[in-house]
Amino acid sequence: MPDSTGTERDWQEYFAFDEPYPNQADAIERAIEAGEAEGYLAMEGPCGTGKTMAALTAGGTLLETDRYDTIVVVTPVKQQLQQFVEDLRVMNAGLDDPLDGIALVGKPDLCPYGREGVFPDDAGTHDRCEDLRENTARLVEADAQGTDHAPASAAIEAELGDDEQWWDPQVASDLAAAARPEARDQRTLGEGTLSTGGADSPYRPSQPAAPEELVDGDDPPLYCPFEADWYARDTGSPIDFSVGEHSVVTAEDYLPAAVEYGTCPHRAMGVMLESADVVIGNYNHLFDPRTRPLLSEVLGEDTFVVVDEAHRLEERVRDLLSDRVGKQTLKQARNDLNLLAQRARQTDDHRQQVQEVLDTREVPLEAVERAQQFYDGVLDWLDSRIERYLDDEFDGWRTDTDGLSEHDHEIPLRDPETVERDELTEWAEREGYDGGLWRSLSKIGAAVEDAIDTLGLTRSPVCAAVGAIMGQWWERDHAGFLREIELEHAPADHGSVDANYEATYTPGLLCYNCMPSTALRNVFDGLGGGVLMSATLEPLDVFTHVSGLEFLREGGKDRDPRYVREATYGLSFPAENRASYLVDCRPFTARNRGEPETMRPLGENWNPTRDEYAHALRELARSPGNVLIAMPNYREAAWTGAYLAETIDKRVLVDESSSNEETDRRKQRFYDGAGKVMVTSTRGTLTEGVDYDGEKLSTCAVVGIPLVNIGSPRVRAVQRAYGDAFGEDVAFEYALTVPAVRRARQAIGRVIRGTEEVGVRALVGRRYCPGARHSVYEFLPENEREEFTRMTPDFLADQLSLFWDAH
Repeated sequence: MPDSTGTERDWQEYFAFDEPYPNQADAIERAIEAGEAEGYLAMEGPCGTGKTMAALTAGGTLLETDRYDTIVVVTPVKQQLQQFVEDLRVMNAGLDDPLDGIALVGKPDLCPYGREGVFPDDAGTHDRCEDLRENTARLVEADAQGTDHAPASAAIEAELGDDEQWWDPQVASDLAAAARPEARDQRTLGEGTLSTGGADSPYRPSQPAAPEELVDGDDPPLYCPFEADWYARDTGSPIDFSVGEHSVVTAEDYLPAAVEYGTCPHRAMGVMLESADVVIGNYNHLFDPRTRPLLSEVLGEDTFVVVDEAHRLEERVRDLLSDRVGKQTLKQARNDLNLLAQRARQTDDHRQQVQEVLDTREVPLEAVERAQQFYDGVLDWLDSRIERYLDDEFDGWRTDTDGLSEHDHEIPLRDPETVERDELTEWAEREGYDGGLWRSLSKIGAAVEDAIDTLGLTRSPVCAAVGAIMGQWWERDHAGFLREIELEHAPADHGSVDANYEATYTPGLLCYNCMPSTALRNVFDGLGGGVLMSATLEPLDVFTHVSGLEFLREGGKDRDPRYVREATYGLSFPAENRASYLVDCRPFTARNRGEPETMRPLGENWNPTRDEYAHALRELARSPGNVLIAMPNYREAAWTGAYLAETIDKRVLVDESSSNEETDRRKQRFYDGAGKVMVTSTRGTLTEGVDYDGEKLSTCAVVGIPLVNIGSPRVRAVQRAYGDAFGEDVAFEYALTVPAVRRARQAIGRVIRGTEEVGVRALVGRRYCPGARHSVYEFLPENEREEFTRMTPDFLADQLSLFWDAH
């Protein structure tokens, strides 16, 4: 433990409260020590540690040194993002020179036209916005004055300005003005203008078309006046951090402020983040290659990063780094190429026009035609492979699709446990489509999109993005990625689909990332240092391996070792206010418990496993107040709910997979009135990221180890990849067991959220007990093991009575 006396005075200026929580001062000093050493701290701290304020205090202190310019905070939970905003505002309230902070949101939350439903129903906000940006950039381009500037399209593609200004601010200002209502049509601002986010813009509600004097031809393009205003201000922002409380701005601040000025809120956010001291976003902003460019100006060796809810890192980043492309999108890409090829075949003049545009990208027309043939072949192959799979799984489906199952399917294109080429790649090579073609698809797609736009063809192409994904399909290795066909259950009208199976499933190709640690270590190695933290990060030796931190610590032939340290803190609330039980029941495995549908009616004997769990859950459910019971899946939750509804005198609510709105309504019913029982799946949304503060929850019981489906091809591929990276003897533990135990610990962590709160935490099942076969006891942190008492279900009633009688 570092000496607190030497550094305490340094960080007290930034700490917002009179006294730190127990362990909070140590956490601050360890984080500062990691930052000063240009390394990382992996920290587990339960509710009450004060992790958010500790990380911000350490970061603020480090900004005073010459090592760091920016703190970047990322969290996958909106509630936690808001907590960082609130804590930063509290910190700034006590500072003479507050830290400028900004919380980021996505483009759909900021686009005035998208927010107000101005775009066509079939146009996504992101794609429509990009089209308008590109149109606007071309309109404000300064080449009309004879200057030799970079083309606007290149600036749009790169999302970066050039050193030399290529746009004309006056033209941009005229464009923005052209979208304002005529004076006679506007009595006051807000009448006849677009309003959003509680603010009135200076522009008409409809999307404007370019003035005739700025375009050639009879079809002036639509443009965005908010974007034009940004160019008119020389890509600056009319708003600053003063619009936010204590110099911390969120979308609630900069959205209405930008709208009133008539400038693009997303652009304003981008301008402000470049000068911010603290940038708060989600995992996409740091780990998603498609979103990360937004932060390119603030990510580097002078960045101190805070990764919150870091136990979710593997799962979230794995999903971000997996590429999906649907069959319909593949067809769109094929049709993009076909449109241009057909245009070239119409007349010799058209062919020359097409070739001239393609020549600027060094793409011959023959390459476009070859790529079109490739996509045609892929689509035929995809239909054939899916139909072959369904033939094996479902008899008679070709004449009656009602027999197809109502759940998703994954069709692996190689043995998940063997490193080998996938079936699509093998087909392509047999057909003569080699790596050169796959790698060229992105370049060909970009050239085709440029040609479609230049020639004024009415189409929103996707072939560049699809080409990039297909190029990755070829380039990525077969050890770290599993290639699959996905069938998403999404019933559709038979008349609107090409193949019979599409009336039941939406098909697509998936290149699934099995090993995110490689990408993670590269991200962390490019930053100055930081803190990765969560309430459930143990075992920390496993976490440092799968997050890539161990790779940094070890160094290598061409890399110096990086500083990496770990810290674990226990629950600081009064121990006498909580009871913690390991309930020793035989393992709740599918083999032991049998199928819920085949059980005898209530009152008759079930198999011994269900009898044992029924006894334990009945006693736990009778605890005073609200009780949350987390089962391995929703089917078991339904069984438990039906049983408890017949045996206890409390209202029983049963959670199920549903919309966010329905889940919120169910949660509110749980909170309202007298104590109830909520039964859910441990892998559902009620067991993590929900703050059951006050008297909202008094008892939580987790039944069994919430493993994912270990028979899934993806899970098997992940386990094999982990075996290659970390050793076959620990592959199952690293890939499956440890994440499952963290999930269980997240659930029981919902109970005690404050000093005055009282509650019961129970892990139900023999595998949680020490010495049991396949025990997971070693994956609980040592301080937690010391708190839990092992007992059989027969002792639960008496122990619960003793605890609650004392409180």
